[in-house]
Amino acid sequence: MLFKREDGYHEIETCMVAIPWYDILEITLSEEFQFIQSGNVIPSSLEDNLCFKGYKALKSNYSIPNLRIHLRKQLPMGAGLGGGSADAAYVLKGINELCDLKISNEELRTISATLGSDCPFFIENVPQLAKGRGELLSPLQLNLAGYWIKVINPGIHVSTKEAYEGVVLNNERNQSISAILEKDIHLWKSELVNDFEKSVFKSHPQLENLKNDLYQEGAVYAAMSGSGSTLFGLFENEPNDLKYPEYFNVFIGKF
Repeated sequence: MLFKREDGYHEIETCMVAIPWYDILEITLSEEFQFIQSGNVIPSSLEDNLCFKGYKALKSNYSIPNLRIHLRKQLPMGAGLGGGSADAAYVLKGINELCDLKISNEELRTISATLGSDCPFFIENVPQLAKGRGELLSPLQLNLAGYWIKVINPGIHVSTKEAYEGVVLNNERNQSISAILEKDIHLWKSELVNDFEKSVFKSHPQLENLKNDLYQEGAVYAAMSGSGSTLFGLFENEPNDLKYPEYFNVFIGKF
């Protein structure tokens, strides 16, 4: 986190990487428009759903037939994983492909930015450095192939408002995130910091304990994802599938 802008947003610098844990989205032609949602319950109306907003954004400018959109929600919500943003971006990509609209990725990024700051990242879905509100993207030469990732969401809700209000701006950082990421991954632990952690861990010490648990299990790097409450660890070898309380969401995968 760099500074608070005049428009009320915070200027950020962050690395965004897609992980192999995802929702399932199916888009097909239909006699009438349908939106079906299964899996984890999304506590919002159709009008507030990012997938529906993505559909409307394209419908207002392009000739689109009636569609059936089925979203099976598997990622936990409000977890700092960008699941809703990914769903919205893939609605745009899916409709573009299905209806042969021939919209460029540049235009899809522009449209997706109207839906949410994180959405443009998922249009190309490769490691990227995000600045501004998160919408200014540039590619990163980051290769995590062969590493394992363990993701733990303990079901604690950390609101974005709470996270931003408590964040301590880091004015002492003398290296860009891209420069740190170019270093050996074993150095990230001491140099690559999520500025949300200090205040969020103070309010929710269980999250700091989970981060420490990941290091004790052998993670070469562990951190909170975004504004939380999800924690993740990167491992050189497959991590243990330890037992957690039933309300925890735990995912283990390989890049």
